[in-house]
Amino acid sequence: MARTKKVGSTGRFGPRYGTRTKKVIRVIEKESKKRHTCPKCERNTLKRKSAGIWICKKCGAKIAGGAYLPRSSAEKMLKQTLEV
Repeated sequence: MARTKKVGSTGRFGPRYGTRTKKVIRVIEKESKKRHTCPKCERNTLKRKSAGIWICKKCGAKIAGGAYLPRSSAEKMLKQTLEV
């Protein structure tokens, strides 16, 4: 796979789709592919299995979350409405 310094993993798209789109995709992919903290065992072992499904490699917990992050923006809005 072709990768470049500026666009990282989105270098696979080559000259297609434009630089702005590739930069946005790079940020989303970087965040979704890294390990996150598991809410059950508090370890940094939560990985994305598919869109909205997160699995902890240590305790085996399966968590529903956002498509690209374990915590979705809808969850934040829900907490704000419940506090009021």
